[in-house]
Amino acid sequence: MFRQSTRAFWKAGRNVKGYSLSEFVHGYVYTRWPYAYIGIAKGHRKVPALLLPFVGAVAWYLLRSAFGRSKEAKQAFADHYHGKVVTTDAAEQLVTLDRPIELHDLETIIPYATARDLLLSAPDHIVALDCPCRAEMENPCLPLDVCLIVGEPFAAFVRDHHPQQSRAISQDEAVEILRAEHERGHVHHAFFKDAMLGRFYAICNCCSCCCGAMQANRNGTPMLASSGFVVKRTPEICVGCGHCVDGCPFDALSLEQGQVRIDEAACMGCGVCVTRCVHSALELVRDPSKGEPLILSELLEDARSSN
Repeated sequence: MFRQSTRAFWKAGRNVKGYSLSEFVHGYVYTRWPYAYIGIAKGHRKVPALLLPFVGAVAWYLLRSAFGRSKEAKQAFADHYHGKVVTTDAAEQLVTLDRPIELHDLETIIPYATARDLLLSAPDHIVALDCPCRAEMENPCLPLDVCLIVGEPFAAFVRDHHPQQSRAISQDEAVEILRAEHERGHVHHAFFKDAMLGRFYAICNCCSCCCGAMQANRNGTPMLASSGFVVKRTPEICVGCGHCVDGCPFDALSLEQGQVRIDEAACMGCGVCVTRCVHSALELVRDPSKGEPLILSELLEDARSSN
């Protein structure tokens, strides 16, 4: 009745403490029909009649929570579905792991009430999926295939159910996508969701014009956590050319009287501006007030030290 990849998803969920049938159904619908799910949430699609009973309720919840007026509702939504900004180096570590890992309750790194585990089974199983956020736009940013689904059971499920919109890729190809997207000025987000077994499942490379999470974040729903870094400027080197200002995806930089101003509260530490600066006047530095970075090598070293 169900495909092998669906059964593997369900079996993995049964091994997660507290993972309910309703969460599995939610995760199944989200992964099985991501274009409808995201399109409905962003208000670009009507609910298909076949999926109306469940997806309609989910979409209503998304619209009410992510784009509604209640601060509490917005936080509750973000607790269940969120992304962590990661630098290109950190993202590359996530897609080049050579062994399974299991890291739980990363509270200082993933500052949400749920979905903050980092488990990677078969980490070299990576699928490039056409980004649902971009695909739902009339004139999307290109290329489309920039959502990286990492590890099992997610990679097999996506490849099995979306053969026309996805392709299996090697770890080297994943690194190439990450670097190319960074050069385009797009942001790497490591996504976590309670319905996706309460853990990390994908890296999407997001543009501010298409990304639903970035739009929700601007609307007051804290779906995105800072990388743990903030950009700093060396005044003696900066010439005030404004290239970094034009490239910042979070509107954290401005040019005032020939000087670049940094809004550290708005800065998410993605590093796009650092690449844009041809004079090397900008650098990322750690900021404890922004939380801890998601740097896999450090997490693994800490885990070894504590054992």
